[in-house]
Amino acid sequence: MIPYSVLDLSPINQGSNAARAFRNSLDLAQHAEGWGYTRFWLAEHHNMTGIASAATAVVIGYVAGGTKTIRVGAGGIMLPNHSPLVIAEQFGTLESLYEGRIDLGLGRAPGSDMQTARALRRDPLSSADHFPQDVLELQALLGPVLPNQAIRAVPGSGLEVPLWILGSSLYGARLAAMLGLPYAFASHFAPDALMQALSLYRQNFRPSKQLDKPYAMAGVNVFAADTDDEAQRLFTSLQQAFIALRRGNPGPLPPPVDRMTYTAPDERAGVEHALQYSMVGSADTVRKGLEAFVEQTRVDELMLTGQIFDHAARLKSFQIAAQLMKG
Repeated sequence: MIPYSVLDLSPINQGSNAARAFRNSLDLAQHAEGWGYTRFWLAEHHNMTGIASAATAVVIGYVAGGTKTIRVGAGGIMLPNHSPLVIAEQFGTLESLYEGRIDLGLGRAPGSDMQTARALRRDPLSSADHFPQDVLELQALLGPVLPNQAIRAVPGSGLEVPLWILGSSLYGARLAAMLGLPYAFASHFAPDALMQALSLYRQNFRPSKQLDKPYAMAGVNVFAADTDDEAQRLFTSLQQAFIALRRGNPGPLPPPVDRMTYTAPDERAGVEHALQYSMVGSADTVRKGLEAFVEQTRVDELMLTGQIFDHAARLKSFQIAAQLMKG
């Protein structure tokens, strides 16, 4: 069986707040560690009232400090929002505190709308164009100190925090292959280029100091429960949140509903298409879905995510998946 990992957006539920979201994230990470998950990643989003992990490095430190063995990291840091030096210092600090347990996944998207990106004091268009150069700069800052090197990440230099390239298109696949880095595809919400991106990455991979052969991970939504009907009801929270995002009105994660309603047929089709890599159902249903996905993609690792309103139900869903991982 391949490794399973967790992607957590630290969701803020309707009627709740960020403080509760952080406590829930830590609780999930502690359980995931005990269940045998390999990584626990958090994602950078800004100006999103339903996602608490905007200060991603801070939340990673909180989760890593409350766990012992599971790898904790970013899935990812949206590098166009930041200077490579600042990210090298942040993740150098995390690696110094939690040695051998920190991952740094890097994305090219702003993780927000253009107006929010400008509020972050970045030019969203030109910053994205500089993404490959920024990745190389960050890699150098985390690498060995060179003679007469004027700028150093302190801490950070020489720590060589493992880098990942994240993506939902062919761009990230090409870059990850060229740099010889592991690659994670966001198929849990952007499925269209999955197979082409994986093929491109594998065919063009160049071995590097960090990685001698391709290593690909893909994201899937998992909503597991005792019955298919119960899991489908849990899934409606994500469906509602996705519709709200598509309508330009994102908000806190809503509670599940007995029946989904759509304003137009194309709205339902769009949601179903975007979330097609969602394994929703009983343990047997989810197992069949995950097995088919791995057989189709031949990925080296699965990144599971689940925007489930009730925290106990979310824990149970990840526990069911962990049991499947162990066969």
